[in-house]
Amino acid sequence: MEVRVQNIHKEFGRFPALDDVSLDIRSGELIALLGPSGSGKTTLLRLVAGLETPTDGTIYFGDEDASRKTVQQRNIGFVFQHYALFRHMTVLDNISFGLKIRPASRRPTSTDIKRRAMELIDLVQLSGLEKRYPAQLSGGQRQRVALARAMAVEPNVLLLDEPFGALDAQVRKELRRWLREIHDRTGHTTIFVTHDQEEALELADRVVVMSKGKIEQVGTPDEIYDTPVSPFVFGFIGQSNILSVRVESGQLWIEDRSIGVSAAGEPDGPAQLYFRPHDIELLEDCGGCIAGIVTASRRVAGTRHVELDIGATQGKVEIELPPEKTATDRSRIAFRPTRWKLFRS
Repeated sequence: MEVRVQNIHKEFGRFPALDDVSLDIRSGELIALLGPSGSGKTTLLRLVAGLETPTDGTIYFGDEDASRKTVQQRNIGFVFQHYALFRHMTVLDNISFGLKIRPASRRPTSTDIKRRAMELIDLVQLSGLEKRYPAQLSGGQRQRVALARAMAVEPNVLLLDEPFGALDAQVRKELRRWLREIHDRTGHTTIFVTHDQEEALELADRVVVMSKGKIEQVGTPDEIYDTPVSPFVFGFIGQSNILSVRVESGQLWIEDRSIGVSAAGEPDGPAQLYFRPHDIELLEDCGGCIAGIVTASRRVAGTRHVELDIGATQGKVEIELPPEKTATDRSRIAFRPTRWKLFRS
């Protein structure tokens, strides 16, 4: 099911939670709404679900205006962070619930409901646990039940609100891979909310980065990470460094020295240079480079993260080195960014 959000505004009292948001979601696509707290991502999800009504604007399911339809009329599958399972029901009964409460004209037979539920129990890898109650399951297993229950009604759109937020890191990682596999097998149009950038980049076909009630950028994980369109996206996705520079005759300068980086075609004037800690080359001398004094060094998995003090006016930056590279306190390191982006004030 294709979903189109068109010029949506949403206000709570006088607070603008969403400001002229438009988004096209293709049928069968897995979309991540990513942003910090207060960015509007959960409000957008609730508007698509029908749990909130837009102040202005339209939401289409296919070619049909769904803006004023109820959750039931939209046929939404919803998975919450804290599972929202019925504690007094077994796994089988939880998954069957949405089908059992359908109007008689659309309700499958008891045999068909049980068959559908058992198929989903197998799909989410919980075979043999259908008679257990939620309290007898781990957090990861409960979230699998919640997803199976949402899929049981064969929803037009599957919505997940911070689905792995209550789980520990290792379980989250396992469930991310599993959810992607489930999505590829079932083909549901899926929208999920997260503040975890790693989760969004690993899972989604496209990522919608939000800030202060607006969409900053929509793109594939590669596009979002490699070609951010704004300082917010560059700073929010992955680690980044920011330096105040000056463009002069196609070269980048810090204060009174060139740093050996060509910026052909860029107009002269002040700018902010953004680069990631791993997008650098180390230099032996500093005829044209950035240099700093090591103030901290720590091993992080397969790399060494080094903090450099590059002067009072610029402060500190962080770079990544191979783990075998030594970086003792107060030693001097010279480098040059190899991939970077300029933003103007």
